Amino acid sequence: MSRFHKIAAKLDEYGLDAMMVTSAPNRLYAAEFPSSAGMAIITKDKSYFFTDSRYIEAAGKRITGAEIRQNTLEKKMTDLANEVIAAHGVEKLGFEEEYATVGEYNSWKKNLNCKELVPATKLLMDLRAVKDASELESMVAAQRIAEKALQDVLGFIKPGVTEKEISAYLQYRMLCHGAEKMSFEPIVVSGVNSSMPHGVPSDKKVEDGDFITMDFGCVWGGYCSDMTRTVALGHVTEEMDKVYHTVLAAQAAGIAAAKAGVQGKDIHAAAAKVIEDAGYGEYFGHGFGHGLGLEVHENPGAGQTSAVPLPVNAAISAEPGIYIPGKFGVRIEDVVVLEENGCRDIMEAPKELLILK
Repeated sequence: MSRFHKIAAKLDEYGLDAMMVTSAPNRLYAAEFPSSAGMAIITKDKSYFFTDSRYIEAAGKRITGAEIRQNTLEKKMTDLANEVIAAHGVEKLGFEEEYATVGEYNSWKKNLNCKELVPATKLLMDLRAVKDASELESMVAAQRIAEKALQDVLGFIKPGVTEKEISAYLQYRMLCHGAEKMSFEPIVVSGVNSSMPHGVPSDKKVEDGDFITMDFGCVWGGYCSDMTRTVALGHVTEEMDKVYHTVLAAQAAGIAAAKAGVQGKDIHAAAAKVIEDAGYGEYFGHGFGHGLGLEVHENPGAGQTSAVPLPVNAAISAEPGIYIPGKFGVRIEDVVVLEENGCRDIMEAPKELLILK
């Protein structure tokens, strides 16, 4: 079943006559075709994909399950949309309220001839939360690229190298190994900077006795990888060793609790309890994990407030951390795929405490 058909099959459930898809990630999901401009409209009977002259030939060759039409200066996308609305008697048209700008919404409200624009991002996000085999294959490929870059950067790190230089080298190596682009700007923080979960790489030089936290990922086949490893340079103190192994145990507890049907907040609670029992509860302020796929942050979640049961084949990050201001921080992150009786960790990179000499 094409993804257009999957969307069409959900229209009745959401009380829609058709779904309009305009955002880049959701166009890519629906059409399995990357483009910087376009619109898809999915009705119960037929699907349509509109794009301009830059993409029309490629779209015709690669998109299946939809009629391809070209927009021009004379016939805008809203004109093409109105033709579909009229042909299929569309009254309630779903749109992506979580992606649309106010300007886009006002333009659609003015120019589209449907009776009602209905917020319906959830329809798409619920479908995207359940990964099919091809999606998981792309995510694993993206992950292997990131893991290769990690091995490369471990040989690059030495006293005197800056956080910015480590970040740049990670990105360079991911591109060398086949990445399309980065999933996000890498986080590389060291020493006292590592207590900032989303700190920005700086000109700080790494030193003997530093923890170095690297959070990074890349895109392959349109899908994201995301991983974090914390390594030490030279030596660690007793406290650093304790914190590292507390985070590692917390991650293991969360992964052990992760399976389809469980609420994300319960997975988070399993990991948080380990950190709290070790006396570091106040230093773990974010959620255990988040969904990822076409975007590096998407549904479903696995944080303190995630109360929705997680579906089979959802991919979530597993990334507890402890961050002690003025001292250091530790985060360890894998990605797991939920199954009926547990989960599958798609990471292969080792997690034992690594002390670079």
